[in-house]
Amino acid sequence: MAGLTIGKLAAEAGVSVETVRFYQRRGLLVLPERHGSGFREYTPADQWRLAFIRRARQLGFTLMEIGDLVGPAEARSTAGIAQAAEAKLAAIAEQIADLTALQCRLRRLVQVCAHGDRDDCVALHLKELTS
Repeated sequence: MAGLTIGKLAAEAGVSVETVRFYQRRGLLVLPERHGSGFREYTPADQWRLAFIRRARQLGFTLMEIGDLVGPAEARSTAGIAQAAEAKLAAIAEQIADLTALQCRLRRLVQVCAHGDRDDCVALHLKELTS
């Protein structure tokens, strides 16, 4: 069975050819050798890897984190993926806490600006930005 061309690989994954090339430049995807047809042929393993990269990006992993996760095939482990996911969950929880605090400050600003005088609104706005 012949492998996939870069165009077919990209189309099946729902990305552009440039995205595939970008991942290759970043070392996340291997650049296959050219075969007798003159085209580079991608394997099912390449399809799996590209799908994994896309799913990981959708889950908020950085390209560096994804590189650590996919690593060489012999180094991949479900324990490593679970550990990375736990770390990502902790980071998201911290972001949520920060965003919740920001939301509270912004609500306070809206209330003061809507129901106070202009000086209170400007003073609160400046105070919150420097906190």
